[in-house]
Amino acid sequence: MAQAGYSINSTADDQYSDTTPLLEKEVEINPVPPKCCSVRCNLAAMMFFGFAVVYGLRIPGGYLSGHFGGKIFLGGGVLGTAALTLLTPLSAQFGAKWLFALRALEGFGEGVTFPAMMAMWSRWAPPLERARLMTFSGAGSSFGAFVALPLTGFICQRFGWPAVFYSCGAVGCLWALFWFLLVSDEPRAHPRISDQEKDYIINSVGAQGTAHGWSVPVQSMAVSLPLWAIIISQMCSNWSYYTLLTSLPIYMETILHFNLQQNSMLSALPYLGGWVSAVGSGVLADNLLERELLSVTAVRKIFTFIGLFLPALFLVAVGFSGCSGTLAVTLLTMSSTLGGVSAAGVFINQIDIAPRYAGMLLGITNTFGTIPGVLAPIVVGYLTKDQSVAGWRHVFWLSGAVSAFGAIVFVIFGTGKIQSWAGIDEESETHIHS
Repeated sequence: MAQAGYSINSTADDQYSDTTPLLEKEVEINPVPPKCCSVRCNLAAMMFFGFAVVYGLRIPGGYLSGHFGGKIFLGGGVLGTAALTLLTPLSAQFGAKWLFALRALEGFGEGVTFPAMMAMWSRWAPPLERARLMTFSGAGSSFGAFVALPLTGFICQRFGWPAVFYSCGAVGCLWALFWFLLVSDEPRAHPRISDQEKDYIINSVGAQGTAHGWSVPVQSMAVSLPLWAIIISQMCSNWSYYTLLTSLPIYMETILHFNLQQNSMLSALPYLGGWVSAVGSGVLADNLLERELLSVTAVRKIFTFIGLFLPALFLVAVGFSGCSGTLAVTLLTMSSTLGGVSAAGVFINQIDIAPRYAGMLLGITNTFGTIPGVLAPIVVGYLTKDQSVAGWRHVFWLSGAVSAFGAIVFVIFGTGKIQSWAGIDEESETHIHS
């Protein structure tokens, strides 16, 4: 398969059965160019470090990106967030309301980054490389959390809390400089891409990589069960993610009694596991599709179930760990490691069901996905107001139940089919099976 070419021609029907191959083989047409040092892999690396910066900053516009392209929005989102982070120590001197307003503005900057990533990959990622490219670039978020947590503790102890914001903000601004110099919105516009790689990407992606313009099938999207399956599943997954992101250091300090340096190091372990499994799941998912062992729908459902339901079991088990620090950290790390598998499932499903609107769909699903980021810390605060073991047990039980519910919803209603409202030109649509 690695030496075969790919056709972008298809039948007139854009609803496919599980037996339809992802891409048709043709003899000696558009052979796959090497992945090592390719422009598309360099783009994935740039995105990886970009999301690492964004989530490192988090520790301390899908519609527009689908029309104009993702480069300016992803780069601008990180740059804006980094610049605001540099101002955070200064704003704190003027009172809590100014600090809150600045952090809220940082949220707007972060909000456009993932939709912009999806919009760019709809033009850059060949169908048989989508999972590995997208999971690797998105895994930068877990890597950023893994690096930022121990660094934050170290910098706070050595240099004081303002140094955390100055250092993270400076790194973000430096990344943005390289991003705008090295990255292009699509293969045709890249000045340093080889003709072989450019032709391979353009012919593999086909009409799926074209912009949707200003016309959007809002009504069809609103009643799409697969889209709502993505929304609900991502909200449920994010409930657990934000619970751990915002509350895990508190749990380790008040219940497990780790000091600041131990706390920051051990709080980072779950994100290391999530990072490794997310990258591995993308490679495995693409291999399953390349060998035609499973359909896109089956791959997305299996990886989502593993990444949402199995971590739920470990979260429930954390509630029974009591004050055993070793056991609690082990269970939390196992939960986050398995959770990374969903990166090759529901978290890239938008590009399966509507490649042309992938950026906008991720903007929609991410908007809903931020709701747990607001509610989860409030619920955790209510359940743990007395900082008892019983209260934290309820936190982990609730997170597990929510995550399991999301897995069940996606297994029932999720799909890998291109939806009839996706707006793909039937004469040049890439073969995607359900």
